[in-house]
Amino acid sequence: MSDSKNRSHKGLSIKLVAALNSVIAIFVLTIIVVIIGYHLFEKNVTENYEKYVTTVLEFAYSVATDHSFGEMIARREMPDEYEEMREALNKIKKSSDIDYLYAVYFDDINDINSLTYAINTKTKAEMENGGVYTYLGTPCEPGSFEEETVQILWEAVKSGRRQSAVLDGHSDEYGHMLNGYKVLFDNMGKPAGLLCVEIDINDISKELNQYVRAILLFVTIFTIIITIIYILSIEYHLIFPITSVTKSARDFIKNIGDQNAMEESVAKLKQLNIRSKNEVGELYETVTQMETDIAKQLNDIRQYAEHTLKMQNGLMVLMADMVEVRDSDTGAHIQKTAAYVKIILEGLQKKGYYKELLTPQYMEDVLKSAPLHDVGKIHIPDAVLNKTSSLTAEEYEIMKTHTTFGRAIIDRAITEVEGESYLREARNMAAYHHERWDGKGYPEGLKGEEIPLSARIMAVADVFDALTSPRIYKPAFPLSQAVKMIEDGKELQYDPKCVEVLIDSLPEVKEVLKKLNPGSDLE
Repeated sequence: MSDSKNRSHKGLSIKLVAALNSVIAIFVLTIIVVIIGYHLFEKNVTENYEKYVTTVLEFAYSVATDHSFGEMIARREMPDEYEEMREALNKIKKSSDIDYLYAVYFDDINDINSLTYAINTKTKAEMENGGVYTYLGTPCEPGSFEEETVQILWEAVKSGRRQSAVLDGHSDEYGHMLNGYKVLFDNMGKPAGLLCVEIDINDISKELNQYVRAILLFVTIFTIIITIIYILSIEYHLIFPITSVTKSARDFIKNIGDQNAMEESVAKLKQLNIRSKNEVGELYETVTQMETDIAKQLNDIRQYAEHTLKMQNGLMVLMADMVEVRDSDTGAHIQKTAAYVKIILEGLQKKGYYKELLTPQYMEDVLKSAPLHDVGKIHIPDAVLNKTSSLTAEEYEIMKTHTTFGRAIIDRAITEVEGESYLREARNMAAYHHERWDGKGYPEGLKGEEIPLSARIMAVADVFDALTSPRIYKPAFPLSQAVKMIEDGKELQYDPKCVEVLIDSLPEVKEVLKKLNPGSDLE
């Protein structure tokens, strides 16, 4: 899991996307809840204020009717009861949250602009702060009431409406107000004026703001808690399984070719034991089965490849042995030349020569194909191949054809076994191991590094074995003499670097001679 945290991603991680989706969903839901809640809360608060205004209005109206206030308005008189009524109404205003309690009438019912005060209550505190009583007959100042409000009051009086009502009003001077009103009637039952109460509900906005802040605080805390829980859940049920499976798959891919490492990767994946009954569980089971199957298939392929390789190597050695059996004069030649080729290859690599060519694969290909360097001798007649005396010029020309015959044989094999690089090196060695560094060799007279490196190596190994081994036409030369003869041929017959590493590796050469050429003179 730590690897997944440290790994960079081109896009957003699943965990971050899930968290963002969670926050966005909660944020959208919060907006919806706040909007709906805001309107419901506002409606509920407004309704409560309206009920309160109506209650205070009805109480004040009962006081006004007890004192026959409608008759006073109709007669435009203020008897002694007027002051008693004022005191009673003042007490109602003082003991309530009402901001204004007053009565008005239309001096001329046919003139909407004749609105006049019948009374305007003032508490003792208001009087002490400069307030003045407004008595019956005091004209309302222009602009004291909104035109829409005056229109509604006028229509209520003209129609003689008996139910109390509440207006929702707004003005620049007073802000948001609720205006409760009820028509006053005289003793004859005729509408005379209206009793009104007003309450300032600008505080509703404050209450609503407090409500919104409380909701937002709650939602913020709720969002943080839910997001943390959600992320932890996503981490455990989704991120951890996916990253674990991904890491296992990545390790498996990295280790393809290493059977033990692949099997170890599969074992670690199975140890996760993810039991999710969802898409994650299906992914885990699919990847586990896939890695198991691939590991098994690659193991089968590897075993088949090893078997095929052993069979190929065996066939090459068998072909070389068939040639060697015909040539009665080359005892253990393919084993010894292969050993000398290995010594020269490793020596060149240690000295840093031919770095571009001497890759591990190239060295393996050369070693595999070394036994085939004389495969062309299969076409040489026995009379020439096993002649005990010197070859005539004509016979020598026949012997030289083993290089071209070898090349032809391996070319046919390359056509059949497409892509086998070691056969290409076998072709080079079979065709060119008798070329000379000075260009006087055969079959093509190649010179210097025109000659393939594998053939230059085989040239030294082949002649060195011929010098240190007995032939039907000569005895084996002592090691020191053979080395001198090889050294004399560098830069003429042989690649000087190949000669150099062979001479520097005489301890290893002696071990080969002891093992494969017993009785050799190692002095």
